[in-house]
Amino acid sequence: MTKITAAISAVGKYVPEYILTNKELETLVDTNDEWITSRTGIEERRILKGENKGTSFMAIKAAEELIQKSKINPKEIDLVIVATATPDLMVASTAVFVATEIGATNAFGYDLQAACSSFLYGMSTAASYIESGRYKKVLLIGADKMSSIIDYTDRTTCIIFGDGAGAALFEPNTENLGLQDEYLRSDGIGREFLKIDAGGSLLPASEETLKTGQHFIHQEGKTVFKHAVSNMADVSEKMLTRNNLTKEDIQWLVPHQANKRIIEATANRVGVEADKVMMNIQKYGNTTSATLPLLLADYESQLKKGDNLIFAAFGGGFTWGAIYLKWAYNS
Repeated sequence: MTKITAAISAVGKYVPEYILTNKELETLVDTNDEWITSRTGIEERRILKGENKGTSFMAIKAAEELIQKSKINPKEIDLVIVATATPDLMVASTAVFVATEIGATNAFGYDLQAACSSFLYGMSTAASYIESGRYKKVLLIGADKMSSIIDYTDRTTCIIFGDGAGAALFEPNTENLGLQDEYLRSDGIGREFLKIDAGGSLLPASEETLKTGQHFIHQEGKTVFKHAVSNMADVSEKMLTRNNLTKEDIQWLVPHQANKRIIEATANRVGVEADKVMMNIQKYGNTTSATLPLLLADYESQLKKGDNLIFAAFGGGFTWGAIYLKWAYNS
């Protein structure tokens, strides 16, 4: 019996038109362009403007681009997963709404939340559905409207995050392309270092939580940075070791775009040259669940069938991991 693997067969993206530059941030908080660029690698980020536009708006746009490029009939999609830390609503799933809006009327859907590792975890989930043989087309979208949870008087967070969405379609493959291996981890010690205090069941919204700004994201940067550097590098190296891969075997490192220094540390650990490292953090900042699919969309024209890709991510919680995937098509 031929083994079924789960391959990415199409990608799409959307980023908002509004560009928030480092120069503009200088007018909001005590910082400057040189400091932000040298510490993070970020020069600008996209911000979703306009009333009644949430994460679903961007997710729909990314999905629509994928559908248009691949010429897929939305009715053939079996499942829509939206990886996000900023759903439209607390209860009604963003993915369900997205599926309906893009015409995927035969699909079921749900959201997946693992902070900045959400898309990576979603890749594992999508692949499992495909490999089981139960479903043929799974649409995974990573999307976050981070500007909705950012305090633009807090220079530790407002310089980092941006808004955006990326989408990937997973389908069965019999050429041994697609997802080859994964190593996903989590550790609850990270709960205190990157979080939003209020709005959940532990501390419901109140007049007091609004006054004290507890609905914005809070990050202890040094602690998160330390864990991100070591853990992303560790799991990336593990992918190579247990699959008997050398640095020469890797065509692309696809790292979560949190900080340029973290990306470089991960690349150095696995010995991958800079020209094999996907990077767009300078344009978009950290778009959380959207960073990995945005990389795929931006680099799609450079990807070749059979290329070996190592994905790595780290997020709040803590959550982290790596995935080894063989690219399945020439664009």
